[in-house]
Amino acid sequence: MSGLQSALEPAGEQAAGIHGLFWLMMLVCGAMYLLVLGGVAWTLWRAFRRRRPASEPTIDPPDIGLNRGMLGWAGLIVVGLTVLITASFLVERNIAAARARDALEVRVTGHQWWWRIEYRDPRTGGWIETANELHLPLGRTTRVALGSADVIHSFWVPNIAQKLDVIPGRINLLDLTPTRPGWFRGQCAEFCGVQHAHMAFDVKVDAPEDFERWLAGQAKAAAIPADPVAARGQQVVTGGQCAMCHTIRGTPSTGRAGPDLTHFGSRRSVAAGTLTMSRGAVQGWIAQPQALKPGTMMPPVALSGPDADAASRYLMELQ
Repeated sequence: MSGLQSALEPAGEQAAGIHGLFWLMMLVCGAMYLLVLGGVAWTLWRAFRRRRPASEPTIDPPDIGLNRGMLGWAGLIVVGLTVLITASFLVERNIAAARARDALEVRVTGHQWWWRIEYRDPRTGGWIETANELHLPLGRTTRVALGSADVIHSFWVPNIAQKLDVIPGRINLLDLTPTRPGWFRGQCAEFCGVQHAHMAFDVKVDAPEDFERWLAGQAKAAAIPADPVAARGQQVVTGGQCAMCHTIRGTPSTGRAGPDLTHFGSRRSVAAGTLTMSRGAVQGWIAQPQALKPGTMMPPVALSGPDADAASRYLMELQ
């Protein structure tokens, strides 16, 4: 699974504000740190320079209370804290103000250990479901409603916006306004179980017209396979164990326990970023999910060699 993942390379309005605040804090705190080190060095230099012989009696300096040096240090601390508090307030206000009336509505639900993603269809008002891959229109704000089906997760795309906890029984709103096209990597940033490290997702930022075409394609039902091997694979997938947990629109598969597979083959990864999408990865995941992602809710599916080949070919054709 590839994609840029760095909070130091912002590709969204929210991330850019946080990035600027980070460097301001580094500048202010770094300057204060150097001043403290300078004061310590100056004090030590004066102490060694004025060191008296052991026989000479020492006289304690008079207590003169606060002096100008102490007041100066206090003033620097107050100014530094004021700058940081003001900047933090302004960044948070700008992030909160990003919510536009024409924002794209997306629902993201965290599961152990994958992401259910649903888009509001602008034509029908219904919801278009995918999984483990988030597509965003360039330059437009997307309002993400975050919820959890089990435990606490945390949704984070470092290049585009801040992280936000995903809490059972609560909906948290996060705005994403990407400013640069490309692929980015998101992940769960809150330990949520043994496969927390394998709960990632791809993020694709497209030009608005490309995003609209992609969303219209995702709204369609699965295509009927023309290849006889893939047709056999459709029978295996939709008439067997897979149909109990997965939905493939336009087929008898209507399960809700696992990810929607209607356009599974168009995604870049298998099992929430655990494996790169390929027929071999799909076959391995179907046969031995516990060997690849121990603790996952996906049960092993025992298929013969020809059936496994047919099922993987069918799933890869779900574009």
